[in-house]
Amino acid sequence: MAALFRGSRNVLLRWNKHVDLAFVSSRSMASKTPVGFVGLGNMGTPMARNLLKNGYPVIATDVFPGSCKELQDIGAQVVDSPAEVAEKADRIITMLPSSPNVIEVYTGPNGILKKVKKGTLLIDSSTIDPSVSKEMALAAEKMGAVFMDAPVSGGVGAASMAKLTFMVGGVEEEYNAAQELLTCMGANVVYCGQVGTGQAAKICNNMLLAIGMIGTAETMNLGIRLGLDPKLLAKILNMSSGRCWSSDTYNPVPGVMEGVPSANNYQGGFGTTLMAKDLGLAQNTATNTKTPIPLGSLAHQIFRVMCSRGYANKDFSSIFQFLREEEGQ
Repeated sequence: MAALFRGSRNVLLRWNKHVDLAFVSSRSMASKTPVGFVGLGNMGTPMARNLLKNGYPVIATDVFPGSCKELQDIGAQVVDSPAEVAEKADRIITMLPSSPNVIEVYTGPNGILKKVKKGTLLIDSSTIDPSVSKEMALAAEKMGAVFMDAPVSGGVGAASMAKLTFMVGGVEEEYNAAQELLTCMGANVVYCGQVGTGQAAKICNNMLLAIGMIGTAETMNLGIRLGLDPKLLAKILNMSSGRCWSSDTYNPVPGVMEGVPSANNYQGGFGTTLMAKDLGLAQNTATNTKTPIPLGSLAHQIFRVMCSRGYANKDFSSIFQFLREEEGQ
């Protein structure tokens, strides 16, 4: 009988894979418990959308109510505060701009921890100071909840296509529960260790990303000044040892690639302000650990200067445009 049951179950599972997607979604929606989502910006909205696509009812909120409309139109329940999200969901994902935002959303007067239920899993995908992640984990633990940091890499495009990379820090026993949700939004989910290690991995990645983008922009600018066609130069770099993500996937020179911010006057993508913020986190952690980061520090200063020169809301690849203007062109 057991063998017969297993066989029937396998047939049913195979059949389910081939039925109409909307039918699967409606069946899943009935069987999956709601997921709370706080922070519906450029990254949060597509992430929450992918949870809905995978059959999870979403209960969402954002400090700007207008940001909730897109999700509400496709079936999410919108509430007024993070505390109300915590009343209605025992798995909550937050995606916020900075450490102060995270502190407010979790511990503020209308914060998650005011109404959180015991056993709730809290996953923070913001990029913040690792020490703040540890503080939030301790505060959550006092309320009987579990906090994990799970910052992302990949940008808005990867968020839309559910191809993000999640770097997860927290109690290892809770990793599988977090992974269930994160795989709906990302292609790679990596357990890094205790709370804060996900943030550490993200900060290191973004410091390298910033340094690489500056190097790519400088290189492309020099080549153009020397008379090279930018598309030809990019092609050579991408078949040579100088190849990197900034050259082959996110080239900063207008006209070299389609579908990247440099092809759209540096609109969208990952803002210069956010890159400067992340480099500030790298600088702070380097200072605290007495770690020399000469190029990271220089990158931090460059992006801070860009923010003061009108580039704050442009994609960070606008470093190329910044360099061109610096040379008087």
